[in-house]
Amino acid sequence: MLVSAFHYDLPEELIAQHPSAVRGASRMMALSRSTGEFADRQFADLPQLLQPGDLLILNDSRVLPARLYATRSGLHTQHNSPAPSGQIEVLLTQQLAGEHNDWTALVKPAKKIQPGETLHFADSTLTAEVLSTGELGERTLRFSPTVDFYEILDRIGHMPLPPYIRREKNAPDTPEDRDRYQTVFSRERGSAAAPTAGLHFTPEILAALQQRGVEVQTITLHVGLGTFQPVRAERTEDIRLHSEHYTLPQETAAAIVAAQKDSRRIIAVGTTTTRTLEHIARHCESADQPIVAHSGSTSLFLSPGLNDEFKLVRGLLTNFHLPSSTLLMLVSAFAGREAVLRAYAHAVADRYRFFSYGDCMLIL
Repeated sequence: MLVSAFHYDLPEELIAQHPSAVRGASRMMALSRSTGEFADRQFADLPQLLQPGDLLILNDSRVLPARLYATRSGLHTQHNSPAPSGQIEVLLTQQLAGEHNDWTALVKPAKKIQPGETLHFADSTLTAEVLSTGELGERTLRFSPTVDFYEILDRIGHMPLPPYIRREKNAPDTPEDRDRYQTVFSRERGSAAAPTAGLHFTPEILAALQQRGVEVQTITLHVGLGTFQPVRAERTEDIRLHSEHYTLPQETAAAIVAAQKDSRRIIAVGTTTTRTLEHIARHCESADQPIVAHSGSTSLFLSPGLNDEFKLVRGLLTNFHLPSSTLLMLVSAFAGREAVLRAYAHAVADRYRFFSYGDCMLIL
């Protein structure tokens, strides 16, 4: 299928530049997976739209202040000449396993940053050596040893807001962004972008869900490089996603098994949770194993005609996604491309707010 089949026209003024004035006050479109009918609701209606016994699963990954600014020193490995100075933007996307503090990162300007150079960050004690270049232009960085790495990140790093949210470059984060580009239930730090469907939740709405009889559990998937890479393929069959690390806790694994046994619905909050659950279902099915607690990585791509049989997820809460994006493809695989694009056309006409800080959609 052509990637262009997932295009829609979006006026720029509908891209939310700031979160709703009050967390939890967003609009929510309710879309029927079986009929394609939709209705305009409020996110606060969520407890009434779910059923007692539903299992709601959240992604509790915590966003790192992963955007950093650096200056350069060192040698170009190809030309053996001094590297010119200048400000470099670094976006950490994933920490690598091993004894060193190594990370994959996107850097700007990318073409000028070569292996062998050293980057110096705002905190004078923090440097990083550029080790290698990846196939999509990412760099592997090795940071200088420090026991205070995350404390330094908290002090000098910036929240990795997506480029369509306009902020002054290198300006300090606003208190709004530090608070609202993070879910209230985030725990496990490691994401380079927020799992945005979870941004709508408040402690009060979570309590109302549990009072309704909805079971709430968590998984962890750290959002990485794939979120920031544009779709370069013309056909969906040629799309390959980067791998992202996940953890399935014991309590959540047991809750999934129990929900399956009792034929209760599993509702995923966000595309990250959906990908993780569907990867787990496929992994266990192929290995003929029960679902148990474990950690792993997934590069699962879900799109109409490609892995579009959902094995665990029966409901999805998600934001409105970019045209021709892999996230829109996932939602279309779940609810049908035509139904989703009709719903998106209504959202545009009715002035919904789009993308990370925007409104949401509940598909049941």
